[in-house]
Amino acid sequence: MTVILEINTLVWLSELSGRYGRHVTLGDVPGEVWDSVALPGVDTVWLMGVWERSPAGLEIALRDEGLRASFREALPDVTDADIAGSPYCVRDYVVDASLGGPDGLAAARTQLAARGLRLILDYVPNHVAPDHPWLTSGPDRLVRGTADDLGRAPAEFIEAGGEVYARGRDPYFPPWPDVVQLNHFSDALREATVDTLVSIGDQVDGVRCDMAMLLMNDIFGKTWGDRAGTAPAEDFWPYVIPRVRARHPDLLFVAEAYWDLEGALQQQGFDHCYDKRLYDRLLHESADSVRAHLGADLAHQRGLVRFLENHDEPRAAATLPGDRGRAAAVAVATLPGATLWHEGQFEGRRVRPPVFLRRRPQEPVDEPLRDFYGRLLPAAAAVRRGDWRPLTPTGWPDNDTHRDLLAWTWTHADARHLVVVNDSDRPAQARLPLPWDDLRGRVCRATDLLTGAVYDRDGGELADCGLFVSLEGWGCHVLKW
Repeated sequence: MTVILEINTLVWLSELSGRYGRHVTLGDVPGEVWDSVALPGVDTVWLMGVWERSPAGLEIALRDEGLRASFREALPDVTDADIAGSPYCVRDYVVDASLGGPDGLAAARTQLAARGLRLILDYVPNHVAPDHPWLTSGPDRLVRGTADDLGRAPAEFIEAGGEVYARGRDPYFPPWPDVVQLNHFSDALREATVDTLVSIGDQVDGVRCDMAMLLMNDIFGKTWGDRAGTAPAEDFWPYVIPRVRARHPDLLFVAEAYWDLEGALQQQGFDHCYDKRLYDRLLHESADSVRAHLGADLAHQRGLVRFLENHDEPRAAATLPGDRGRAAAVAVATLPGATLWHEGQFEGRRVRPPVFLRRRPQEPVDEPLRDFYGRLLPAAAAVRRGDWRPLTPTGWPDNDTHRDLLAWTWTHADARHLVVVNDSDRPAQARLPLPWDDLRGRVCRATDLLTGAVYDRDGGELADCGLFVSLEGWGCHVLKW
């Protein structure tokens, strides 16, 4: 199953340059560094932020006091030299020369492939930088405005090259100040998107499509109304993805997706979509809510991306500290579907630097947390094989704490595993009905892959009553039988 490690490329290379005393690019990252990226179970590396950033977008960012305040909050001693502009304000889909250019990317891909790792990069389909070539070569690919629009709503429109365009946006927030909106009802834009993705597919093994749901016909039409023109009969992604896969049949498509549109985007061709709903339930809701979420169709779940943090979300060590974060990590690591880890997550980084920055604050390593992840990653790789089945814990009339437990099994021809997570801060007990029918007549031994603890249980009792489990608050088991 897909396991993705996201790396903030600009910050990562800046720190490597400091460590090695030279300018490190993608083309000359030392082999031992690539070895350290090839973590147990990880099969895909997402190098976030490699495309050419926009000088025009950087100028806008430097003038934006709201953005500058966010930079100071994350990095109190920030200087203008630390601000590189947004990697989602793309001037062109060419690897930035300062990061090694296209040749550097090719060398990085070769290094990753030698370690059995795929490479994915971002594609930002909703908008481009105000100095992107399309503003002069293909203005029909953009949402246009007028001088009156600009005078009436300068925060919503931008002048570039003597023309007025709408700033990029999603329907629930103010426009992004540094980008120009693409028109996804435009035939020319759809054709150009296919060409761009085919070019990206020549260089990598997959794409992570930013805010993918914004391009769906109904969402885009509601956001832009008459400015977008008439909606094509075919939705955006069903038009684009098959044409790209005609050239790159194995290209992995990952969607950043919200608003419960994951299933629709899977049906439109995406291999994996963000599971933001699970993230929210783990942070803010009960185990019952999580269990209901995991009752969805298995094919749908296999197409989800489970995560506790990424560059858009707060650091997990800040939002889910201590044992609570460990319990949540066990859950996302051992569920079906893709898993997304974020560079710095394993060391307990707590500050989420804005993506505009090339530097982040120094933070101490949480050694116990790093040790925990060092055990969890290989355990999860061993567990997630074969058939997955969620379990329903049972309790007693005077003890309802079984409701706080989440449990599932993985059954393979050569291994059986049981995962149990206490998704609460109080002790919990339950009986767990196991799905295996050959338990009777023997002693069954379970070994916890996280702690090494060994448990011997009578097979007849397991078959008749289920496994008795008792866990402290935020406790968990990853048991090999």
